[in-house]
Amino acid sequence: MTDTTTTIAPEVDVAVPARPAATSTNQRHRGRGQGHTRRLGPGRRIPYGRLLGPAVVIGLWSLLSAFERLDTRIIPAPWSVVATGRDLWTRGSLPDDIATSTSRAFWGFAFGLAIGVALAIPAGLSRLGEGLIDGTAVVTRSIPSLGLIPLFILWLGIGESFKVAIIAISVFFPVYLNLYSALANIDSRYVELAETLQVSRPSFIRHVVVPGSLPGFFVGVRMAATGSWLSLVVLEQINATSGLGYRMFQAQNYGQTEIIFVGLAVYGILGFSSDALIRLLERRVLSWRRTLAS
Repeated sequence: MTDTTTTIAPEVDVAVPARPAATSTNQRHRGRGQGHTRRLGPGRRIPYGRLLGPAVVIGLWSLLSAFERLDTRIIPAPWSVVATGRDLWTRGSLPDDIATSTSRAFWGFAFGLAIGVALAIPAGLSRLGEGLIDGTAVVTRSIPSLGLIPLFILWLGIGESFKVAIIAISVFFPVYLNLYSALANIDSRYVELAETLQVSRPSFIRHVVVPGSLPGFFVGVRMAATGSWLSLVVLEQINATSGLGYRMFQAQNYGQTEIIFVGLAVYGILGFSSDALIRLLERRVLSWRRTLAS
């Protein structure tokens, strides 16, 4: 018995110090692998990164204008556009046009958003609502909204009502389609789990439907905001007596290219600002998400 014990003891003594060495070697290999991990995400957010593209375009435009590579009768220099805009602002015509156009875009956007949400919810959460609403919406979407202008003029006249109505129609479709798609594509396993747990319908809508549909909803809202300004450009050149589009149409008749560019620049700034505002609201509302954009 004594010989057996003395034989085992050295084997234990030899084996014990060998384990930490192997462990430390594995840790070094793991640490070396972690140090060379490739980053597959888009990287850190660049402060005011979305202004980089417009800044490059304006820089190239200024450079080509400075070296007289552009015909000023077709594309005026940036400083000429700025001077014209400052003159229009000083005379008071530009602020009035911006206020009129913004009011039209806002009311059209508000009505289109409300109608789109009101119809998308029953269509996305009910088979009966889907049958009654979605088919009609698809058929109506195939009709160009700007092609309805003559009919709406006959119905509503040439005042503000028909302009707001056409903008509302342009806003309705992206809001409805994106929200309906987001509601219809909620994972059915969440529904089955809620039914198993006997969750009430209001609680199911609050905790599952709303968080699941908000990302798609905000995509539709951003598209709708852009669409409202695009429709406004055309509408304000038809039987209008005020607004940015009207000012640009008058400038076309007199060959005032700088005023046309001022109108385009203001439309671009308003569209960019509205999109940025919606993005900010989206980040606040969906702060719980972990995505590549965040």
